[in-house]
Amino acid sequence: MSGSISLSLSQQFNSLGEPLNGGLLYFFAAGTSTPQSAYQDTSLTIPYPNPITLDAAGRVPSFYLDDGQIKIRLTDAFGVTQIAADNLLVIGASSGTGTPPSVDATTVLQVGDLKVRYGTGAHSGWVRANGRTIGSASSGASERSNSDCQTLFEFLWTEDANLTVSTGRGASAAADWAANKTIALPDWRGRALAGLDDMGASAAGRLTATYFGTAATALGAAGGTESNNVILTHTHVADAVADHQHFTAIAGSANTTLTASNAIARTLNDGSPVSYNLGALNQGADIGLTSSGGGHTPTIQNAGSASAHNIVNPTMLATIYIKL
Repeated sequence: MSGSISLSLSQQFNSLGEPLNGGLLYFFAAGTSTPQSAYQDTSLTIPYPNPITLDAAGRVPSFYLDDGQIKIRLTDAFGVTQIAADNLLVIGASSGTGTPPSVDATTVLQVGDLKVRYGTGAHSGWVRANGRTIGSASSGASERSNSDCQTLFEFLWTEDANLTVSTGRGASAAADWAANKTIALPDWRGRALAGLDDMGASAAGRLTATYFGTAATALGAAGGTESNNVILTHTHVADAVADHQHFTAIAGSANTTLTASNAIARTLNDGSPVSYNLGALNQGADIGLTSSGGGHTPTIQNAGSASAHNIVNPTMLATIYIKL
């Protein structure tokens, strides 16, 4: 059976009367220092991280515990103890006081979920998907170094074998966590979000290695053409340019005749440069020059440029977070 204690769904404050933003609620077996899980559901199948992190208003989420007694410690975000209590009675159905309302596990955020937030800083219960690292309090991780990272650490370790683990991957996620290693977070800096090309079905072929730059069926694969694989500009090669015409300028003396296999001819009578549209002379034919005297220099004039052009869709930036 399951129950809870009076901290569930309460709002907590520090000694100055300010909401305990980012406070940490730890659970232990009564009379010991052995961590004991709190759960998101009454069936006690979805454990919370230990500690549970309070939201920005200092509110404790709804949680459920196994019957019996429990020991708790509530600290602020910096680890300063606010409340410590032992042998608290877990109140639930078997105690004859009614059953707390259950939580549908399919409606709550799960470890590894992503969200976009219009902000830039650290966010309680989440870490930024910025390529930095997470780990235990002794790991020296660069994004978050705290015991509440364990569930996400083990999730990422299992889901994406390409994420770097400091000093290399060991026998298991749990073993690497216990060894105070760090793991790199997915890196969404400057990147758009797209679905895997297969997502449990056959590959759709909408993103391919030919243009994306890598296989689009691997979790966390990143493709593109600019630095760090971000597509911002593109420079056309000749084969990618639409079919078009060039003009030729021919400088020569009087009585110069331009001929082609289709028998079209033009004569320069005053010796001045004249431009001809080669499309009118059948570009697939050989073009010859004849003259009664003097030199003649045909020049094909360039069209267009090699400048890169912007191909970024209308874009607005925010921060991508991943759930602890």
